[in-house]
Amino acid sequence: MDELAVRVGTLEGFYRWVQVERMRGVPLLHAALAVEAVGFVWGADEEGDAVAEGVLITPWFMSLVRLPARVLPHGGRVGGRFVRAFGTERFDFIGAHDEAIGYHETCALFSPMGGFTDQALARATAREALALTRPQPQPQQATPAVLPARRAFFLGRGGERRS
Repeated sequence: MDELAVRVGTLEGFYRWVQVERMRGVPLLHAALAVEAVGFVWGADEEGDAVAEGVLITPWFMSLVRLPARVLPHGGRVGGRFVRAFGTERFDFIGAHDEAIGYHETCALFSPMGGFTDQALARATAREALALTRPQPQPQQATPAVLPARRAFFLGRGGERRS
């Protein structure tokens, strides 16, 4: 397993634990949904250190997440608000910390999750949110060459007008 998969797997595992241990019996939980990390890729923080970025779906929220590559202490940033680049956009993130995953930042997309009928719809929404923040480069359209008029070509004029 690569480092990204390990970090994201730890994030999912932590939130599954939260669902079972801390959120049990809370009416906010949507029974048709599960914890799932969607579209995580490496990005960089303001200092250039690696940060896993993607969407986390849980039965009680969906958020953009920035998860440092290493387990970091909170550094007094829990609850702090930070404007961060995410793909081509900038969003307000809130600092969070837990011993299992360390410091990370989240930007809420949906909470509660009652508007989602199933996991497939939540996943599709997460993917669409990522597509909006990470647009794919459009291929460059080749500029069509200006061709001389057919008559000029056959008369050996190369398309230039003669006076």
